[in-house]
Amino acid sequence: MVEHQGLTEQLGRNKKRGSPRLMTVIVVLVVIGLIAGLAFLLNDRRQLKGEVAKLSQVQQTDPDSEDKQLIAAVGRLIEVPIDESPTVATVVDAEKVKTQAFFINAQNGDKVLLYTKASKAIIYRPSTNKIIEVAPVNLGNTQAQGTTTAPKKN
Repeated sequence: MVEHQGLTEQLGRNKKRGSPRLMTVIVVLVVIGLIAGLAFLLNDRRQLKGEVAKLSQVQQTDPDSEDKQLIAAVGRLIEVPIDESPTVATVVDAEKVKTQAFFINAQNGDKVLLYTKASKAIIYRPSTNKIIEVAPVNLGNTQAQGTTTAPKKN
């Protein structure tokens, strides 16, 4: 029976020794998990910085030069006023403007060039390099020209 008690004490000590080993393994696994998570986050951060840099370069392009290229492309297809710069807009939601006759054939992405002095509007489709519509524009600020009335003689 004495041998049996010694064996039981030794097993009890082994169980106590197992607890620190288990804790060590758990701590090591947690540290490895934290390192892996940190590496993953740093990699994502690096990729996001690269994408932000690319987007910043795109935004730094000169919109005036894009407009000039657009005006030149339209000018190769139709005569455009050279004495004014047009207001350039992009059709974003063609369904909303289809109620207006000028935009019946418009599609998303089409460019609208509005020449106020020349009272002219042009819809241009860059994807096919075609003029879709041309129309005179009445902006509501035109004054009646040559509309004098002579007094009536009685």
